[in-house]
Amino acid sequence: MYNSIPIFSTQEIKIIDAYTILNEPITSIDLMERAATKCTEWILKHYPSKQSFKVFCGLGNNGGDGLAIARHLIHKGFTVDVYIINYSKQSSQDFLNNKNQLEALQNKCIHEINSQDNIPTLHSTDVILDAIVGIGLTKPLVDLPAAVVNAINLSRAKVISIDVPSGLFIDKHSNPTQSIINANDTLTFQFPKLSFLFPENEKYIGNGHVLDIELIIPNELLNACDKLYLTKNAVKKLLKPRKKFSHKGTFGHSLLIAGSYGKIGAAILSSKSLLRSGAGLLTVCIPKCGYEIIQTAVPEAMITINGIDFLKLNELDLQPYSAIGIGPGLGLEIDTQNAIQFILKNSTKPLVIDADALNAISLNKDWLTLIPENSILTPHPKEFERLTKPVSNDFERHQLQLEFSKKNKLIIILKGAHTCITEPNGKSYFNNTGNSGLAKGGSGDVLTGIITGLLGQGYTPLESGILGVFIHGLAGDITKQEKGEIAMIPSDVIENIPNAFIQLLENVT
Repeated sequence: MYNSIPIFSTQEIKIIDAYTILNEPITSIDLMERAATKCTEWILKHYPSKQSFKVFCGLGNNGGDGLAIARHLIHKGFTVDVYIINYSKQSSQDFLNNKNQLEALQNKCIHEINSQDNIPTLHSTDVILDAIVGIGLTKPLVDLPAAVVNAINLSRAKVISIDVPSGLFIDKHSNPTQSIINANDTLTFQFPKLSFLFPENEKYIGNGHVLDIELIIPNELLNACDKLYLTKNAVKKLLKPRKKFSHKGTFGHSLLIAGSYGKIGAAILSSKSLLRSGAGLLTVCIPKCGYEIIQTAVPEAMITINGIDFLKLNELDLQPYSAIGIGPGLGLEIDTQNAIQFILKNSTKPLVIDADALNAISLNKDWLTLIPENSILTPHPKEFERLTKPVSNDFERHQLQLEFSKKNKLIIILKGAHTCITEPNGKSYFNNTGNSGLAKGGSGDVLTGIITGLLGQGYTPLESGILGVFIHGLAGDITKQEKGEIAMIPSDVIENIPNAFIQLLENVT
């Protein structure tokens, strides 16, 4: 998607660095200087000039970044102590160049760490810049670098990691028994790193910040990139303009199959959010126990009754509907499972499948072959595990998601802090809206409603998934500003779906 941020591997980033140096053109030391300037600008915005820093540097280019930042901070009047960790007899040329520049300053303060006995005493009041090792790490830290990382973590000092927390892999799972910096903030260059987007690494990354250092990406790498980080501009381009002479039929007639005794609230949340997505018409298929509740809570919806306390279908004409969402609050009664199977067998269009519809499929895995191609499944991690199999880490789960999406020709929306959307062609899209206030029962019902409403309006399944996830998260972010993360509830989020669309249409990134 145009204007999304590509997510590259370590090897690809090295190619991009080299390509930029050759084609800008710019020397490697000047590119490092540009990165150091960006980091310094961030630090100046967040720390007063009276703040002192302890900068820990390895011997490679990440250490060179740290030395350059230290020099910039000294020029800005900060008190800086630099600690160089001599874990090898070799160092990069850009590290040496920056070391020479730092040594030329009159008010330098450079310390050499040659053994564990040289590791300084650290305090919780310290602010540490971590530039020990960068994205090129291929094996866990050991010996002196590991000892320094452990000392930093034990100090509970505030830590700013440069490009990546030292000891963290960016392309594969990092064993939690490894020595890895626990950063408060990570200032990474140009692109988010894949490992930053998985919950298993939250304690290492802290708050991630992507700093633009104007790298030039070769077209062949950009075109081949199969992992993208969504941006407002990219998602905005998906929105279809609404024409003056449109009518309610223009924006589709969606069917929502939801609710059971004690869970009609799920049907309400999905119905309201579906209508807020811009849908023209909505019919809700519910058991009789929810009839008066839905008619009162969602007067805009039409109702079809099937079952008494839970869904029971003998027949249902699906042809009038431009999109069908199924699952919120359904329960897993045998008659309900049979009804879900009926929908899977008889729908000729992609479905939006969530909650108990997913759980029913997990109990009857042969039903996977019944799901129409390009249907949208919206599991949370446990629901996805029930659909597939347990995994030991987030990298395995992501690979399994890609394989499942490709094998079954489905759009999979794996919900989380950076909700990941995969499509059958092998591409992944990571969301950048939303907050922990959405981690409440009912939030998934809201998402299902939004996506179903968009699908009914003629958006493709992939477009519906991307737009729905982004809008849902953005409405959550707006709600956070009003209510705070702790107290906000899904009903509040629904009320901010209109504001999310308004913000998305604004001419800002």
